[in-house]
Parts: sequence; structure tokens; C-alpha cells
Amino acid sequence: DRGDEGVPICLAAGVRKLLGLPEVRKIPRAYGLLRAGFPFLKTLGMRRVTNTPMDVAVGEDGTVYVLSRAGAIVRLPWNDMATDWDKYTTNTIGGAGSDDGKFTWPVSMVIDVAQNLWVSDEALHRITVLTTDGEFVAKWGEHGKDKGQLDRPAGIALDSEGNVLVADALNHRVQKFTREGVFLATWGTQGKADGEFDMPWGIAVDEFDDVYVADWRNDRVQKFTANGEFVLKFGRSGGGNGEFNGPAGLEVDKDGDIYVAEPDNNRVQLFDQTGRYVETFIGDATLSPMARDYMLTNSYPNRLREMADLEPQKRLRSPRSVTVLDDGRMLIPDFASFRV
Repeated sequence: DRGDEGVPICLAAGVRKLLGLPEVRKIPRAYGLLRAGFPFLKTLGMRRVTNTPMDVAVGEDGTVYVLSRAGAIVRLPWNDMATDWDKYTTNTIGGAGSDDGKFTWPVSMVIDVAQNLWVSDEALHRITVLTTDGEFVAKWGEHGKDKGQLDRPAGIALDSEGNVLVADALNHRVQKFTREGVFLATWGTQGKADGEFDMPWGIAVDEFDDVYVADWRNDRVQKFTANGEFVLKFGRSGGGNGEFNGPAGLEVDKDGDIYVAEPDNNRVQLFDQTGRYVETFIGDATLSPMARDYMLTNSYPNRLREMADLEPQKRLRSPRSVTVLDDGRMLIPDFASFRV
């Protein structure tokens, strides 16, 4: 197809800008809310293996990478069969610390097309990149208030050009960097007006490079263009449908639907692309295969389970983020239950 100026509209936005051409009008999504929810599929991980999970990413080979608040990244195969316990207790990368490739208070993790893992660390005020084998690739970021500096970076996301967007929480702004950490742009300041933030946490980018931000202390989600222009907002304080109590991680799927994790409300909410409330997920977990294997060989925890009310055990407890794959799977790190 061709645009009004007679040039192919498939030109990347950055190329068009260099050529002095106007921005191409976005083609709307062919949209219809056709899915019938997300029926529970399976549980991954367990206590002592996937402790305090903050975020997850899934590699091309199906490996699930689980980011622990303690600093380790645990690698789990999707089948999660605990036939070799040593494999699960040692199959980690990263680790606690401040050296290269280590983490102190990691928050968010994404995987890029080269299968590198990008992790934000709010204590070290930096972004770290590792291969999926755990090799250190890069780190950047320094503590401060100036442009390009960070103060408790939380959510991170990658746009279509490989740039890195960071929810700079205590600077109450969004910043955009190159993959090498070179500062490109920023928007936002502390406040409650449109385009302002109060400790933003989660951040996501859709296929149009529009940016979605979970505005944590304002109990809302805001949407922006790739240039930081305010588009819309939704949400208010509370525990009802469409309300928030500290929205944390968020995700946008290929249909433009928006998923928001709420640790304090123990749920994930789904909204359509206009911000209309659609559905709530509160969890429906069973034991993972590795947890079943453990319970069968350890009588004490098995006896405790027999005496417990199992209904609450199925539910989400303080989920910090949510990941939605193109194949229709939704993965939720169940922070206080040590599982995905």
C-alpha cells in the first residue's frame, strides 16, 4: 500500500521522521472480544524453587524464566516435571549482589528477539542484560534526578525499534533509552493531572509503540503515544470492578486488551483497548507437578495440606505482574504463594 505522499507506508516511523515525512495514520485493529476467558491450565514452581516471583518471560524454546525478588532467575521447562531435583535447585542465573549480572531488588524482566533478558533493579538504580545462559551482557543507569538518571526504576518494556522504556518510579516519569542506555526522551512529573504520575510501576508497549503505564499511587492506568502524548486514562481507587488499589505490572496483548496486576487486591483485571472493564482473574491453582512430587515424598507438608482449607490456596496472593503470550496463555507470578 502507499500513503498520501506516494511512498510505501511500511517505512519505519524513525525513517519517515528522518525524511521529513508526516506520521502515518495507524490502521485500526480488527477487533472483537471473542475469547471465552482464560481457563486454568497449570501451576509452575513451588516454595524453595520459585520464591517471591516478581515477573516471568518465556523463551522461544518454551523455557519459562521466573524473576525472584531475591535476585535469582529460575529457568523452568513448561512441562515442569520434577524427576531430577538437582536440576531445579541449581538451574538459576543471576543471583543476589551488586556485581555485574547480580541483582538486589529486581522488579521487572523482559526478553528480546535475541533471547536476552532485561531486568530492572530498583535498589541499584540500573538495568542489567543477561543471556538466557546467564552470561553478563551489559548494565547501565545511575542514581539521580537528571535526564537519563534513575530513581527506583520499576517496569521496563521494549518498543519495535529496540528502545527501552523505563517507569522511573521515584522520579515520577517515563524515560526512553537506546539499548546501550543512551537517553532519548522523558515525560511526566509528579501529580494527578493527565500525563502526570505518582510512583509509576508497570509499563507496556503495544504493536503501534503506544505506551501504557500503571500509575501506582494514583490508582489508574494511562496511555500515551510513542512520543509521550497523553491518549487516555482509566481506573479509580477501590476494590470493585474497574477500580485499583496500587496497580503494578501490566500487559497489552495482540488484540489491544489490557491486563493489570494488583498485589493489594490479589487479582488481575482485564480491560478492552478503550479502558472498559471486562473481567477479573483471582486464581484457580492446583499443585504443580514438582510440588506433587515433593508432597508424595514428604509426609509433614502433606499432613498439613490435609488439615488446611484448600479453597484459599487456589487464589492469587499479591501478584506483581502479568504476561500474555500470542498463543493465548496468560502467566501470573503469584508472589506470596511462590508459584506461577
